[in-house]
Amino acid sequence: HLKGQKNTVNQELSNLFNELWRLDVNRMKPGIDYTISVQGRAGFVNQGSHVVMDRASLPLFSNVNESKLRNITTFSLFMKLLDNYERSTGITERVTPEELTEINLFLDAVLETQVMKRAHQYLVSKGKSSSDSRQFKNQLNLIWFHLYHRQRNTGPDSCGFEHVFVGETKSGTEVIGFHNWVQFFLQEKNSHLDYKGYKARDQDLPDQDDHVLNLQFSWHGVVKPVGSAFIGTSPEFEMAIFTIIFLMITERSTTVLVNIDQCQMELVVIRQGRCLGTAYPKLLSSNSRHVSQHSH
Repeated sequence: HLKGQKNTVNQELSNLFNELWRLDVNRMKPGIDYTISVQGRAGFVNQGSHVVMDRASLPLFSNVNESKLRNITTFSLFMKLLDNYERSTGITERVTPEELTEINLFLDAVLETQVMKRAHQYLVSKGKSSSDSRQFKNQLNLIWFHLYHRQRNTGPDSCGFEHVFVGETKSGTEVIGFHNWVQFFLQEKNSHLDYKGYKARDQDLPDQDDHVLNLQFSWHGVVKPVGSAFIGTSPEFEMAIFTIIFLMITERSTTVLVNIDQCQMELVVIRQGRCLGTAYPKLLSSNSRHVSQHSH
């Protein structure tokens, strides 16, 4: 980790990410486009355990405006990609020509958004990306979609997109990755996923309009003791912020402290060579509580 960076807010990236936040016109609005029910606080669970107290009898997503979701180009193309991957690590991924087309269409749509245009502009200004949008598209493709080995002794079985947005299971006892709210909602709706409750410190209870949640869930019976995800955000917003961190800070593992909208969070990015290993938000405080605490 970058020394000293842990407890200091990265102001430059906070400013940039808030600008991207304001540009994220495709973000779904809590209480309007979707409703969540955070329910109870989840207990401690050991990694690999199948026994877990369920502190949430209801789903996390009470409802989502699916027709709106499917009518937003980036969301609809994003959802097409979710069923392209093998859940288990250790199983070689095969990418069909049709799937390559889906990736291309998705990246083209993402590059059309104001969010990704602004991210591109910033990366060009920092000398991290070519101003040529085709080259930038290739760069995004390498970071997010290039296949690599997560588990030894197999063919390439993973990529950044699969890990972060779709989720994977490891030797049938661990859920790894899986940090996307749309996938969470779809898997929950199809009864493959069971939300167990939120994770938070005592004084920091989540509410229905929080755009980042730390949560516990099981997927195909396998437990993720502490997961985290942005809620409502567009795929282009998540890709943009994690791509920026990936390209700006080259340590193998990076944690950046930022304030976005009313939330203070850590953004964690771990690289796998020239590709993304994982990336996720970790909520520290919401509803601007970090602001009032500092003024005492």
